[in-house]
Amino acid sequence: MIHYDPHHWWRHLLKLRGGILKEIVGRLGVFTAWAAAVVWFHQHVFKVDVPATGHTLAGTVLSLLLVFRTNSSYDRFWEGRKLWGGVVNETRNLVRVAALNIPSLELVRRLTAWTAVYPYALTRVLRSGGDDLGPAAAVLPRAEINQVLNARNAGIAVAMRISAILVEARRGGLISDIVQMEIDRNVQLLIDYQGGCERIVRTPMPFAYMLHLRRTLFLFILGLPFALVEPFGWAAVPVILLIAHTFLGIEEIGVEIEDPFGTEENDLPLEDIAGGIARILDDLVPWTNQVIESPALSYPGIAAPKEPPPVA
Repeated sequence: MIHYDPHHWWRHLLKLRGGILKEIVGRLGVFTAWAAAVVWFHQHVFKVDVPATGHTLAGTVLSLLLVFRTNSSYDRFWEGRKLWGGVVNETRNLVRVAALNIPSLELVRRLTAWTAVYPYALTRVLRSGGDDLGPAAAVLPRAEINQVLNARNAGIAVAMRISAILVEARRGGLISDIVQMEIDRNVQLLIDYQGGCERIVRTPMPFAYMLHLRRTLFLFILGLPFALVEPFGWAAVPVILLIAHTFLGIEEIGVEIEDPFGTEENDLPLEDIAGGIARILDDLVPWTNQVIESPALSYPGIAAPKEPPPVA
């Protein structure tokens, strides 16, 4: 994501980075050449002008379609940001409550490290790849990190390990069932937020809508020279270029922000958000520079039940 000051109007006017010109320049070239060909044919071969009334009406309808397309895409973008805001809040709540209720520094540090890994694992899920699990991965057992990387859903795999630590604390008599359930509620919310993100990634705009919009846009710009050639002459070429840039740019912006979890310049900065989560959690419960070992378990993260303490 590009950070900028919206008050500096002139500073950003001619910038190419973050814009959509490079994405539509090929289409602009085709429509500009077509407009020039129509104007030349009209002036030297045969009059091909048509009344502009049809294009005026079609332009109004097309504008509404483009507005709906852009609004729908921005709704997806903002929903993705709100979901990641929920991830930020719940990771903090999870570590905060665990640190105050689990009387075992080793377990809390291990839980904190896995919680710091979670946003990186979620990024891996949303982008269908990537091996970076953040700084906390360096202090966790490499075998367990490899299991997460090899899992079909890295986010769920990390959430399972966080919940397993809570089960380990309960079986060890460190927390009660009720405390375990209350802390694990934060893990459930993380999975809920992940499900919302996956819904955005796996549910694109309906194909029929996209296809109809692009066909209408193509035919509108293709027929525009016939409506403008008589009143504008050769000036119709730059006018059509400007109109095509506006309409194609609006449509491309919708495409750009439809999936907010990608790696393009206008997508959400997932790495920065994940890094910020890791730094905050490290301030809450610092993890060591040495590997945090997990006990030998029959199931990753879940310790064998301990004998209950003797009754006084």
